[in-house]
Amino acid sequence: MTAFAIAIARAMGLPRDQIVIIARGAFLHDIGKIGIPDKILRKPEKLEEEETVIMRKHCRLGYEMVGKIPFLEQAREIIHSHHERYDGTGYPKGLIGQQIPLGARIVAIANTLDSITSDLPYRHSQSFAVAREEIEGWSGLQFDPQVVKAFQQIPDGLFEELKRDIDKA
Repeated sequence: MTAFAIAIARAMGLPRDQIVIIARGAFLHDIGKIGIPDKILRKPEKLEEEETVIMRKHCRLGYEMVGKIPFLEQAREIIHSHHERYDGTGYPKGLIGQQIPLGARIVAIANTLDSITSDLPYRHSQSFAVAREEIEGWSGLQFDPQVVKAFQQIPDGLFEELKRDIDKA
């Protein structure tokens, strides 16, 4: 997922120092899941409402975990905000549009791409074409249209190559 975020940030023409921050945030985006019970993390079916409430705490938990590490200060905001939605219906704060840190808007797409193209406890992986279509369909709602536009310019082959390289490691 981190490699996907870096590819999107590069496609947007972001400077290296900003890409480094995004890479750190992407790499650590789910660190707060350390504090979520395994029975919820590994549940093969849809989460119950109270389980969803617990799962959503991972953003705050991750934010707090890296809070005392100075070089992660900017990445911390990505960790906290990667489940915000462009239309304001996300969590934990309900941020809207440009209120969401750019890195978190990039990580949201990279995370979705990775989720769709990976086997998960509740479903099998799907193709990059399916993921691309899904992400495009949520442009302006879940995802920042400008980030989606940059994402759409990246050929599937690059994402497939990155995934193969990561899966080999």
